[in-house]
Amino acid sequence: MVKYIGVNDRKIDLFEGQFVVPEGISYNSYLILDEKIAIMDTVDIHFKDEFLAKLKDALEGRMPDYLVVDHMEPDHSASIKALVEEYPNIEVIGNQATFKMIHQFFPGFTFKQKLVKEGDVVSLGKHSLKFVFAPMVHWPEVMMSYDAYDECLYSADAFGKFGALDFDDPEGWACEARRYYFGIVGKFGVPVQNLLKKLAGTPLKVIRPLHGPVLDSNLDYYIHLYDIWSKYEPEADAVTICYTSVYGNTKEAAELLASNLTKEYDIFDLARDDFHEAIEGAFENKYLVLATTTYCSDIFPKMLDFLHALKERGYQNRTIAIIENGSWSPQVKKLILEFITLNFKNIVLIPRTVTIRSALTEENRQEIVELAKELNK
Repeated sequence: MVKYIGVNDRKIDLFEGQFVVPEGISYNSYLILDEKIAIMDTVDIHFKDEFLAKLKDALEGRMPDYLVVDHMEPDHSASIKALVEEYPNIEVIGNQATFKMIHQFFPGFTFKQKLVKEGDVVSLGKHSLKFVFAPMVHWPEVMMSYDAYDECLYSADAFGKFGALDFDDPEGWACEARRYYFGIVGKFGVPVQNLLKKLAGTPLKVIRPLHGPVLDSNLDYYIHLYDIWSKYEPEADAVTICYTSVYGNTKEAAELLASNLTKEYDIFDLARDDFHEAIEGAFENKYLVLATTTYCSDIFPKMLDFLHALKERGYQNRTIAIIENGSWSPQVKKLILEFITLNFKNIVLIPRTVTIRSALTEENRQEIVELAKELNK
């Protein structure tokens, strides 16, 4: 039997200090009740009392044998010490990197350790846990636990999403899972691909992530998306427009372009809209339009921040168009092209660049209409 003993965090404003989470986040923990009992990870320290109370109720008077630590990020590990103090005979299961981090987070903390290696199996009775190492998805100590009895993967942060479990997301799983993936895991496409290869052929009926809902149907859909995302391939033949605008002229250009598109599109003001939504959009769609101004002889700061965020996440395999603005010396096209050449891979550049000098001219407007035609092909 498996019981859920995680918690919902509805008080959080920024996840990991940067991601806006208006519908909160869940910190998932699971209890496997068998001849032996295993707890799968813990929760954020602010919810340790709620977690320990849920655990006590779920145990129904029994004592846990193991705590499996699949991931040491504090939103999942910060209650380890409190749990061990409550159940001092529990054995903590982890790998070498796990235990190194536990001692870093909890100096002087002593506990019973059970060291496991890749492919090791711990039997609980009917249930058994096989450990699948997943370094850099997205921390170096990450491992996952596969239960052959339930054909279930305890997937650490993989396949997670933003949003508390008491929120019925009208957009479904993919939107906030995509923002989560490209915000947090996106840099680590190769490790994700390595993990998917390890799991190929493994019978799977359930995925239990550390954030978001349990996935127990249509698993091919979720795995397919992770495959696309980790290969840096676009999902949609659509356009993402990202702009910055000081006095409204570049914004006008971006909106004019959008109004002439026949393809689906997203449009983001990088100074006002959710920055990580814009990153998600850049990875989701095939086409990216960068519309910005020259500022102090450089790329406008918010656009430069955006370009660096894409670089950090390995942006590639897309088609990019540029709209630049500058009142006396437009340099954005040259600077963005230099940045793309140095930092992005497999980029197709649309030759037509719209250069605005202060405000849009009729010639600019026609150039934007022509650019839209190229994007609509």
